[in-house]
Amino acid sequence: MNIKQLAKTLNLSTSTVSRALNGYTDVNPDTRLRVQQAAQSLGYRPDASARRLVRGDAEAVGIVYSAAAEVLGNPQFLDMAGGLSDRLEQDQFDLLLALSKHDHELKIYERLFRGGRVDSVIVANTQVHDDRINFLLSKNYPFVAYGRTANCENYSWLDFDNEQSSALAVEHLLALGHTRIAYVHSPLDLNYAKQRHAGFLDALQKNGLNCPQVYQSSAVNNRRQAIEVIQGFMQLDPVPTAIIADSNIIGMAIFRGLNDLGVKIGQDISLIINGEVSSEYVLLNQPITTVIQPTAHDTGVTLAEMTFSLLRNRKLSQSNKQEPMPPWQLLKSCQLVTGSTTGPPPQLHHKK
Repeated sequence: MNIKQLAKTLNLSTSTVSRALNGYTDVNPDTRLRVQQAAQSLGYRPDASARRLVRGDAEAVGIVYSAAAEVLGNPQFLDMAGGLSDRLEQDQFDLLLALSKHDHELKIYERLFRGGRVDSVIVANTQVHDDRINFLLSKNYPFVAYGRTANCENYSWLDFDNEQSSALAVEHLLALGHTRIAYVHSPLDLNYAKQRHAGFLDALQKNGLNCPQVYQSSAVNNRRQAIEVIQGFMQLDPVPTAIIADSNIIGMAIFRGLNDLGVKIGQDISLIINGEVSSEYVLLNQPITTVIQPTAHDTGVTLAEMTFSLLRNRKLSQSNKQEPMPPWQLLKSCQLVTGSTTGPPPQLHHKK
């Protein structure tokens, strides 16, 4: 059924039906409700291309990701994209995912916007100094960042309190009696990694401790590298009694590496992973102590809501020639969930 047939069935003009379906307030509320109920019961679906032509919108949101296996293999990314897609679909928007080598990302953003393929983009894995953010701001292209940069006052973003997440991990280990804590982190040009690293060092310093450079590593991208890093820690004198991993991908590699080496996690050494770990990705039936954020699916939904708010405000400011509203910025807290991968240091554990 097309809109002309729907209008004929209701004995209304095509224009009235169109405006009712699009929620215009100049249509009588009873008429608007009658049209919407009839459209649903009769299975009417608006012609997407025609609607886009009339509105001048692409009705799509894009994400440009560097083609790295660990990104698409990250269950948190997939869950976030699922939540984002679910919420966009409610407003008949599509999610467009583009993969790129890092040096081609800006060209892809340009093609997406100039070609009218997207109305906005989500910028993920933000860096401390991010060329993508600077480019989008210079072009006045609408976007919401999934994460912050060093200078984040002038654009919309959603992020988590990364310093707090590391502090929670440190405080938990200190309460158990640990003072020799190793730290395995992502590249520090990523903003979340730098913030978590700073939060880790600051939490130690506040308790009169430090973390020698030999207790820190960023050389873990897979299980083999995790084993090498763990073996390096085991050769130190003194040996660290706990490890904090700053991401779920790194954390799972460390978890598997420790098991491969026959280390009893939670007894011989404690492990905390910063980031939620789905149970299906845990090889052994051992609850992991984690610092978690709101679920990735809910985060995707929130990013979609922020994008819709951004686009609505942009249209209003353009049509009324008014100054746009300040950017939407949302910082969410984290929480520690204890499992069996943390316990007292070995010397204290054995005394009990």
